[in-house]
Amino acid sequence: MTNMKDTFLYGQDKLTVELALEIAKGTIKGLLTEAIKTKINDSFKAVQTIVQGEKLVYSINTGLGSLCTTKISKEEAGKLQENLLKSHSAGVGAPIAQEIAKLMLILKVHALSKGYSGICLEVIERICWHIDNNYIPAVPEQGSVGASGDLAPLAHLFLPLIGLGFLSENGKDYVPSIEILNQNNLNPLKLRAKEGLALINGTQFMTAFAIKVVNTFHNCLDHADIIGALTLESYLGSPQPFDERLINLRPHKGAINVAARFKKYLKNSQFVESHKECKRVQDPYSIRCIPQVHGASRDAYEHLYDVLEIELNSVTDNPIIINEEEAISGGNFHGQPLALPLDYFSVAASEIGNISDRRCYLLLEGKWGLPACLIKESGLNSGFMIAQYCSAALVSENKSLCFPASADSIPTSMGQEDHVSMGPISARKALQIVTNLEKILAIEMICAAQAFDFRRPLKSSEILELFHHRIRQKIPFITEDIILSDLIETSLEMIRSKELLKHLIDEL
Repeated sequence: MTNMKDTFLYGQDKLTVELALEIAKGTIKGLLTEAIKTKINDSFKAVQTIVQGEKLVYSINTGLGSLCTTKISKEEAGKLQENLLKSHSAGVGAPIAQEIAKLMLILKVHALSKGYSGICLEVIERICWHIDNNYIPAVPEQGSVGASGDLAPLAHLFLPLIGLGFLSENGKDYVPSIEILNQNNLNPLKLRAKEGLALINGTQFMTAFAIKVVNTFHNCLDHADIIGALTLESYLGSPQPFDERLINLRPHKGAINVAARFKKYLKNSQFVESHKECKRVQDPYSIRCIPQVHGASRDAYEHLYDVLEIELNSVTDNPIIINEEEAISGGNFHGQPLALPLDYFSVAASEIGNISDRRCYLLLEGKWGLPACLIKESGLNSGFMIAQYCSAALVSENKSLCFPASADSIPTSMGQEDHVSMGPISARKALQIVTNLEKILAIEMICAAQAFDFRRPLKSSEILELFHHRIRQKIPFITEDIILSDLIETSLEMIRSKELLKHLIDEL
């Protein structure tokens, strides 16, 4: 048997952001135990019993949405489910990233495997085949309001099960799904009662985006702290705002965390000692208030992470199959629990970029011994002037994306679905914001590293000296103008790869 450290048991184990990403990478394999298969089969049998009865149960023997009072015959139950995938495949826009589409598949298998959706084992095993062999469906990015879950994107995600839609093999171009099925000697599946709805009801689109959002933002937060410390040193900023005696008088968890990190980052720094007696009483807010601003965003991250972890292990289908006598119709598919924290999170992520850009601006002002635009012969050279322009543009773009999508609601399905979350829009915007944030931090990092060198021969703390050394292995100190986009791209890749933080952990 495979070592348990390399496996995840769908429907049984607790799924986390980290585990979901590892399954998507293929470093952990998802499995269905015999006990879970039994639960799945029992739920499927319950639906088949309901189909044979006369009691109306939503989506099993009725139409969908505003058509919920329309009775569907036993003979047409399967056709209804296939029609759902076709009619609900009304998404538009470019395909989402294949990693996110694969996460959607993983999340759906985990939810279906809890045994409350009435879907047969064969369908779940076919989805697992897609995951294990990296055959990823094309899913348009637009078209979901986060009401009965993510109907349109999930419909597109599962068209290949019935031989429709498009698939990509290991990141290649999309081809008609039927071609991939034929190559693997597989036939399209015939869906039965409730199965189509079980596939398209749920929050897996917005949840998959949220996984990428929190994973990316966590990395941004860690880099924002140490890059901010490098900026503080280069600006000859004061360490006083990080004193625990101050922070503990307003003991928000995030602020305490950030202040403790900065105390570590500034330990035994000659930079700090060199200006102890200077006449600068206080630094600008973008340096002095780092614990409060970075800390508040950390608290927002923790909130979203906690909500997301609940969502990862929830059943968001409708109706829920309890047994052959009882199916409960409700609103577990509604995206509001994710939409609200995603919108709040977007402001928190935008603010990290906002304060980062302000620190860049301080470094370029030409004050406290630093040359204007961080270049000795400014005038002839523009130095990092336009890099800060770029940062400002990204910050402004993020601000424009911060309008809460969840504040809007447009009735759908002839008024039956009269309050919708718009959570998918919240999730997509949040990912765009953190992607921009990575670039803003990349710009601050190259500016801070440049400014740092103007303080020689002073030595900073061991941690910041090592951090700066690692930056300088790929990004040079510049003495005249060069194409800055190349440096920014290198800086961005260093942040995304986490190589700088990894080296710090390994060597200190």
